Amino acid sequence: MSYLRYVAIGDSQSEGLMDGDELTGYRGWADRLAELLAATEPAVTYANLAVRGKLAAQVRAEQLAPALALKPDLASVMAGMNDLVRPGFDAAAVTGELEAMFAALTGQGAQVVTFTFPDIAKIAPVVARLRPRVLELNAGIRDAARRHGVIVVDAFPHAVTCDARLWSPDRIHAAPLGHALMAAAAAHALGLPDSDDSWTNPLPAARPIGTLRRVGNEAFWVGSFLGPWVMRRLRGRSSGDGRVAKRPDLLPVRDTQPAP
Repeated sequence: MSYLRYVAIGDSQSEGLMDGDELTGYRGWADRLAELLAATEPAVTYANLAVRGKLAAQVRAEQLAPALALKPDLASVMAGMNDLVRPGFDAAAVTGELEAMFAALTGQGAQVVTFTFPDIAKIAPVVARLRPRVLELNAGIRDAARRHGVIVVDAFPHAVTCDARLWSPDRIHAAPLGHALMAAAAAHALGLPDSDDSWTNPLPAARPIGTLRRVGNEAFWVGSFLGPWVMRRLRGRSSGDGRVAKRPDLLPVRDTQPAP
């Protein structure tokens, strides 16, 4: 199937954080998927309404209506991780927000694609206690997607999605290689030409890390990333405060690079 109007909504992963920088702009998996779509259909247009730090309810409240106004024939929805790591996480409430977005977009005729989340316990062992939340949220995403004919890129079962080389040092955002893999996975799920399941293959073996270095890495991560993140939450601040969508209008893929 050929898609001509692709709109991405969500949080920092869809915005493309860590695939680029604040000076040159961020690319990200959604931009990369748009490029794959354009390789098959040069007339495709693309908008990205995603903003970092947003909760699922905020994505629905702030991005869904503008997305519907663009009348996409393809939409991606990725949200929920910012909810999952907060106290008082309610999987049913989060999946309810996602399902409302699925229903609205598919009800208007769009094909929707979404993702499950990888095993957080393998990516960041310090927060392994959050793994049951990931399992519950993923189950809710699969069920909601099934009810609305949404395509799911099921990341959780594949070990490669937990490979440290796919993640930036903060272990929250994908590195460029991770964004490339996500785009390849979405292309395969959508059945784009020349796509296949090779994204599920493990990366070449990496050099083993000793116990002392592993412990040091965990301590560095807690001090450099987890601690500051917790402090922002306690102060009621978000990385998305004051941010706007990097690409709010449908434009030819080749015309506009992401703005800082």
